[in-house]
Amino acid sequence: MKHQHVAVVGAAETTEMGVIPNLTELQLHADAALNALADAGLTAADIDGIACAGVAPDVLASYLGVTPTWIDGTHIGGSSFILHVRHAMVAIQAGHCKTVIITHGESGRSAVGAAGFPEFFAGRLGGEFEVPYGGNIPPTMFTIPALRYLKEFDLTIEDLAQVAVAQRKWAALNPRATFKDPITIDDVLNSKMIAYPFTLLMCCLRTDGGGALILTSADRAKDFSQPPVYILGTGESCEGPMISQMEDYTTSRAFRVAGEIAFAEAGIERDDVDHVMIYDAFAHVPLYGLEDLGFCKPGEAAGFIRDGHTSLGGKLPTNTNGGGLSYMHSGMYGMYAMQESVRQIRGLAPAQVPGAKISVALGIGGMFSVSGTIIFGNELP
Repeated sequence: MKHQHVAVVGAAETTEMGVIPNLTELQLHADAALNALADAGLTAADIDGIACAGVAPDVLASYLGVTPTWIDGTHIGGSSFILHVRHAMVAIQAGHCKTVIITHGESGRSAVGAAGFPEFFAGRLGGEFEVPYGGNIPPTMFTIPALRYLKEFDLTIEDLAQVAVAQRKWAALNPRATFKDPITIDDVLNSKMIAYPFTLLMCCLRTDGGGALILTSADRAKDFSQPPVYILGTGESCEGPMISQMEDYTTSRAFRVAGEIAFAEAGIERDDVDHVMIYDAFAHVPLYGLEDLGFCKPGEAAGFIRDGHTSLGGKLPTNTNGGGLSYMHSGMYGMYAMQESVRQIRGLAPAQVPGAKISVALGIGGMFSVSGTIIFGNELP
């Protein structure tokens, strides 16, 4: 028996993005939720499923006035919301609920009512085996695979810098992007050194904001004012909380597994994809993403970007909102990646890819700890 398809019928980010010192994290969740409800033409009374990370789903449900028959509080960092989409899809297919809202709100810069990072970020294992030796925050953890990747494929820090340059070009076209001014490779290399090889412009932003998605079954989706964005394929996986225990520093097993499952479920090939969003907490992650999703062979993503294939007019437009490096990054970026995928498929993105029909969003949680992949499309298979 074939499962019914599920679609996104509401999508919105918070009213403001960037620095929002007057709202708590709970209020950011609510702001995003109200905007998504308005986008879908719904009210809280129409929602019977809720998922969120950062705040507990029971707290948010109470705050919004939602009475759910299905809840999900999965909290695994930046990929949380991507996994929520996958879980909500199954819940709708199983009849546990009909209309699900997935929210994100994070005071990553202002730290108003901020929950902080969950234990998986370092946790008991990391605290015992890595933190005492300096592997305790993202720049000191992510540098380890990045340095091995550069060495293994005979690449340089200029190859990392060009990722930030390419994404800034997209951000320049996005009115809501935090940084829009053009930058050069020299600008990136000459910015403040954070932890070698990462300079400041190779690291994600720290901002406030959030977003929300509303999902329902595909047979109901056509009743809404916005064009439905169908979920064609999903995948999720994890590798572990310790960067020292990665199977291979030059590739993410979680990326590969989540991506393979999503493509198999969608029944499409890489050449069918028009647009890609890859979580970019640091400049090296899009290189891993392009390779682990199968768009490039190992070690070839830097050349792919250098040749302009991910940029405006390229054959695989990537991170078209400007990414976590230039658009915004409140700490858990996965929601913003999916929001841009939805905008592209709806044909409403500030930097719209002409004729975009299929978009892939790849998320990360922790330091290559967890991953989720969602493939969105404007047509049912």
